[in-house]
Amino acid sequence: MGSSKLHQNDANCVWVDGPIIVGAGPSGLATSACLTQQGVPSLILEKSDCLASLWLLRTYDRLKLHLPKQFCELPLLGFPHNFPKYPNKHQFISYLESYAGHFSIQPRFNQAVQNADYDHILGFWRVKTQDSEYISRWLIVATGENAEPVIPDIPGINKFNGSVVHTSSYKSGSEFKNQRVLVIGCGNSGMEVSLDLCRYNAIPHMVVRNTVHVLPREMFGFSTFGIAMALIKWFPLWLVDKFLLLVANFILGNTDQVGLRRPKAGPIELKNVTGKTPVLDVGALSQIKSGEIKVFQVMEGVKEITGNGAKFMDGQEKEIDSIILATGYKSNVPTWLKGCDFFNKDGMPKTPFPNGWKAEKGLYTVGFTRRGLLGTASDAVKIARDIAQQWRPNNSCSNSYVILLKET
Repeated sequence: MGSSKLHQNDANCVWVDGPIIVGAGPSGLATSACLTQQGVPSLILEKSDCLASLWLLRTYDRLKLHLPKQFCELPLLGFPHNFPKYPNKHQFISYLESYAGHFSIQPRFNQAVQNADYDHILGFWRVKTQDSEYISRWLIVATGENAEPVIPDIPGINKFNGSVVHTSSYKSGSEFKNQRVLVIGCGNSGMEVSLDLCRYNAIPHMVVRNTVHVLPREMFGFSTFGIAMALIKWFPLWLVDKFLLLVANFILGNTDQVGLRRPKAGPIELKNVTGKTPVLDVGALSQIKSGEIKVFQVMEGVKEITGNGAKFMDGQEKEIDSIILATGYKSNVPTWLKGCDFFNKDGMPKTPFPNGWKAEKGLYTVGFTRRGLLGTASDAVKIARDIAQQWRPNNSCSNSYVILLKET
């Protein structure tokens, strides 16, 4: 029931009875499963040749879920009981594959959406890929916040003699043995890549431009995230933030002393307002304290990359062998969704959480909450319920449009 019934004419114009979902990552799979439960078929269009391409193709080998598995489950089907508390990337991918199989979800792979816009005359969404045009009453954007890597424009980087890779292409520190590596970015990816490099005798120099909250992954044997979610139900946000920082300082010490200055806003407040996720420490901080990971605190950033190193705005220079860009990801929605002002220039819904899942004219978004897989699951359930209320399996408008397709 995961796939929608299709009607196709000779001009590669395809009518889709149910919603079109763009993206076969966790967001797309969760929404399709919830629609299936409601008796609504759907069709997923995926530009790559596999499910969850970000997880399968663009993550490093040692990656594990940062949160316990109960906070990362998709709706209607949990993780296997024998999975560890923090599943690794391969276990998470196998879970997604089993999830798709359980709900008979069969995406159309190698379908890169080039353009999607609303036909105001006919009242349908027209979604064009490289070889077909798909038409439906509903369009669900499930490409998410992390569709494309962010590549900063740093002067001179093309002249650098060593390798330059984004974390989306980084697999293991084995490729950087005994090298001096400049890691630009100090989020979860920057921290974990730096830690991984240490295990292969590389010398990571982590560039820290901005303030950052570092929290222990667990407090007193319990997930820090789980503690925060439990406390926020009973106490004001500012008090929960104060508690988290008090315990973090007790467990980790004063991170300011090692070049990791904390923001003025608390970790939960900052996450809610800006979407910036606190770093959950899995061992990198001890390597920073011991000097294995060098922290390069340059508030003005990198001025220029030279043939064999980097110059910084404050006048410092450093010789390096390789550069790793831990600069994150961005939405790609503005490149293909046309004539829609629901998204801002960064490809994020203008309407904040928890109401950013529904636009107008049958347009929906999932996976743009800045609240991880919990936000994805919440969106997917809401979208499926909303579309189910509109769903008529044999509605006259779909049948009439099929006739129109045949005549054109």
